[in-house]
Amino acid sequence: MDLPVMPPVHPMLAKTAAAIPPGMQYEAKWDGFRAIVFRDGDEIELGSRSAKPLTRYFPELVAALRERIPPRCVLDGEIVIARAGRLDFDALLERIHPADSRVRHLAEVTPASFVAFDLLALGDASLMPQPQQARRRELTAALRDATAPVFPAPATDDLDLARSWFDRFEGAGLDGVVAKPPGMAYRPGERVMTKVKHERTADCVVAGIRHHKSGPVVGSLLLGLYDDTGRLQHVGVCASFPMRRRQELMTELEPLLMASVEGHPWERWTSEEAQATGRLPGGPSRWTGKKDLSWLPLRPERVVEVAYDHMQGDRFRHTAQFRRWRPDREPAQCTYAQLTEPVRYDLTEVLGG
Repeated sequence: MDLPVMPPVHPMLAKTAAAIPPGMQYEAKWDGFRAIVFRDGDEIELGSRSAKPLTRYFPELVAALRERIPPRCVLDGEIVIARAGRLDFDALLERIHPADSRVRHLAEVTPASFVAFDLLALGDASLMPQPQQARRRELTAALRDATAPVFPAPATDDLDLARSWFDRFEGAGLDGVVAKPPGMAYRPGERVMTKVKHERTADCVVAGIRHHKSGPVVGSLLLGLYDDTGRLQHVGVCASFPMRRRQELMTELEPLLMASVEGHPWERWTSEEAQATGRLPGGPSRWTGKKDLSWLPLRPERVVEVAYDHMQGDRFRHTAQFRRWRPDREPAQCTYAQLTEPVRYDLTEVLGG
């Protein structure tokens, strides 16, 4: 492989804002695996956000890219999987599997797509020094004849349309909106774009903690909601705290620590069968193959209000943010019924936009 932009490339990143800023180029924020595609003739490599190779996990996508993108180019975009008109991140996670036979099977039953939103190189020229608006024009021209499963990401400079996308596209499983300065060159690894994500709040039961890697202070709070059968289901974690706050939380929660998991709603976590599902904290990571089963059970008596962006199935898609304790709430009131569901929106309409 001999391209004007060579792997590894760490993609340009975004910082969070509360509102969509004016005067930008706007795109939907995709919920998938960020990937840089390098193509030099028949050679194709897919690099992750951390520059780890993704190529072996998506053989069907490699074949599709070989047929649909220019013979020498570097693209920045997102690998996604759609089901029933929505993005399905759980199905995407399943694609990271060590067994080649499993990878080939999943490539057939849950094929991936690639949504391209930047063009870093074309032919013998690096486009990274060019402004965003110029790279966008080159991307549109380069992919004008591309067909599924390769798509150019919809983009606009209309602020009102971007606000409309922010509301409508969530129903297709998208995260929010990304704003890019139109005159900015591509700056690998820097947070120079702006992302505006959906945020909601929920009252959750704190049913366990995990220690921080630095020692016996709170690393994360394990959150639960009651389902229709009255079972407390694990829905995610709340983990971003200053060190002083981690120590304070440990002191606050110490009286609720249980001597063992016996009698705890999540005592089944210790079983091999439960861990094999990969849906519980301490399950094996699809990226590293390692597992960390350490967690401390708490009596499920405290309620915390957390902020979250959206749900993936029955769990928070990303780490939730601590807002406040809710001593005025009873744990039994922490149910799925409080969560709002966005109006559904067909992903094919987004990609056709």
